[in-house]
Amino acid sequence: MKVKDFEKKIEISKEILEKLMDPSVTLQESMKLYKEGVKELKEASKMLELAKLEFEELSKSNEEES
Repeated sequence: MKVKDFEKKIEISKEILEKLMDPSVTLQESMKLYKEGVKELKEASKMLELAKLEFEELSKSNEEES
């Protein structure tokens, strides 16, 4: 997992949330932003899960070597 890619997705999600909080945003714009935000968060979550699995595999491998 590239940490910068993960951090970028989180940053994009925060920016989208700020836009959604703007009362002047139309319903149509809100739906578009919401969908984009959910997509970014799902991708970030997937990246985090892959990193967790990799960490667990490394930990298990280190335990077996000991």
